[in-house]
Amino acid sequence: MNIHEYQAKQILNKFGVAVLRGGVAYTPSEAKTVAREMGGDLWVVKAQIHAGGRGKAGGVKVVKSLGDVEKTAKELLGKTLVTHQTGPKGKEVKRVFVEEGCAIASELYLGMLIDRETGCVTILASTEGGVEIEEVARKSPKKILKVAIDPLVGMQPYYARKVASGLGLEPKTGGALVKFLLAMYRAFTELDCSQIEINPLVITKDETVIALDAKINFDDNALFRHKDVEELRDEDEEDPAEREAERHSLNYINLDGNIGCMVNGAGLAMATMDIIKLSGGDPANFLDVGGGATRERVTVAFKLILSDPNVEGVMVNIFGGIMRCDAIADGIVAAAREVDVHVPLVVRLEGTNVDLGKKILADSGLAIIPAETMADAAEKIVQAVKEAS
Repeated sequence: MNIHEYQAKQILNKFGVAVLRGGVAYTPSEAKTVAREMGGDLWVVKAQIHAGGRGKAGGVKVVKSLGDVEKTAKELLGKTLVTHQTGPKGKEVKRVFVEEGCAIASELYLGMLIDRETGCVTILASTEGGVEIEEVARKSPKKILKVAIDPLVGMQPYYARKVASGLGLEPKTGGALVKFLLAMYRAFTELDCSQIEINPLVITKDETVIALDAKINFDDNALFRHKDVEELRDEDEEDPAEREAERHSLNYINLDGNIGCMVNGAGLAMATMDIIKLSGGDPANFLDVGGGATRERVTVAFKLILSDPNVEGVMVNIFGGIMRCDAIADGIVAAAREVDVHVPLVVRLEGTNVDLGKKILADSGLAIIPAETMADAAEKIVQAVKEAS
């Protein structure tokens, strides 16, 4: 689960992470009020959407008067912001964050995530602040410092000092970073985060360190322990189809292709998307119906796939282990009749009761194209889509 920048900063501040004063606004007049109450003569008005690259897309503005705060908020609110993370459709700005300005001496990158290879919470740091870490990794990988934290001892000051030393910080700034990192780790572990990213982390002219931006992702599987965090969810920022899938315990992610995929098992779903690409097609989604797919869930899955106007064909790839192939076949037939599948449909079944499942599909009277293997299914759906277009 993702949250907005202003929410991330509110959370981090509770743990002792240094942030600037600011407030959220939903109207231009509210933005002006927030700035007036903070005081000062320099503010930053930031569009709040769940995507990076807001600054490059014109979503972050520095202003020097209360009138300009109101004017900038008016320009941003209701605007569709297109960044490298939103895709071409972009996202509508429905709130802005008005923050006080600060005197910046330099910018750093600081991130904390779980390294899947080591299983450890790992700190990523770089002197290249304000730049996407993927870009730094591509162009200057040696500028990224990685420090893995031993879970048996947790975050210790010497880990933070190692980061400060690796970034070449002066003693005063290094001491501030140690305090910053200790607080950041507490937030990460106590809230079951999957990622915290501070980009940029700024060193001010008085040698303090402050989170100028903040992004937090949470482990969805742990949200039951953090109802207060779950309440921060902004469903307007989420894909409607993905929200609907979650309500039915389906794992669905919308992609840019034209071949819908319905698979049971995350690994098989990934392999299915790969083999579609290898066959010359483009998957339109990742959809894992799980090991206990029922007729109702299969029906919902079909509806989700076909709700995407870009879908020109559907490939079903099911391995019946826990779930029998005949039960899956019954669900596919019922769902196809209810949903009225109007695009080519290729089905590959394998596993328990596979022969019975294939017979059910063959006797259904529906225009279902059977396939024997994954490769066979991928080739058939790619060809069927080409022929239909």
